[in-house]
Amino acid sequence: MTPAHSGPVIVRTSRGPSDHVVTALAKSGVATAHEAFGRRGLLGPELRPVYPGARIAGRAVTVLSHPGDNLMIHACIEQCREGDVLVVATTSRSTDGMFGELFATQLLHRKVRGLVIDAGVRDVADLTALGFPAWSRAVHAQGTAKAVPGSVNVPVVVAGQLIHPGDVIVADDDGVLCVPLAQSEQVVEACARREANEEAKRLRFREGELGIDIYNMRPLLEQLGVRYVDAADDASTSEKDS
Repeated sequence: MTPAHSGPVIVRTSRGPSDHVVTALAKSGVATAHEAFGRRGLLGPELRPVYPGARIAGRAVTVLSHPGDNLMIHACIEQCREGDVLVVATTSRSTDGMFGELFATQLLHRKVRGLVIDAGVRDVADLTALGFPAWSRAVHAQGTAKAVPGSVNVPVVVAGQLIHPGDVIVADDDGVLCVPLAQSEQVVEACARREANEEAKRLRFREGELGIDIYNMRPLLEQLGVRYVDAADDASTSEKDS
């Protein structure tokens, strides 16, 4: 639990998920974990990866910054540990390039897994070469100041989703998901059940069965008034052939 406070603050906390939870959710990915979590927890689709193919999960270390100012990103780095995901929000909408290659270099040294930022990043070619995954609202070379205080490891809202420090962030090409720490074990279990169910269906699809039959949708279509009719041109072709 984040302690009560007023004004800018840097909270030191070890709150976070087990390695097992992080590994399992990274393997499951955003789409599966989102469904297993009851279709909850997604951050808005405006957050996109700066390069394709990355898939991560980790403990959220949160930053609340003034727009156009990255002072608190600098201040938060010493709070990051191996396996974390840095999550940056701003107090109002921003697309400025608040994060770049020098930040990534520092975080890679601390074995941080990636960045989710509700603002802009820059140095995309360098981030890609470094293999540092980042999900951002924008790619923008606009520079930023280092002058306005903010907070580290406090609850933040990123792309419409509330995130507490220590929650589990899952991110891949499908987007970004937040799984609250208290529910993360249950979501891992639900993911395993869902994956087993999907594998069974996958085998049936490979044998030629259709989703409309596996999911028993034909009675629903009939109930909804959907009818099958033969096209007139097919009927006329059949008459000529006869």
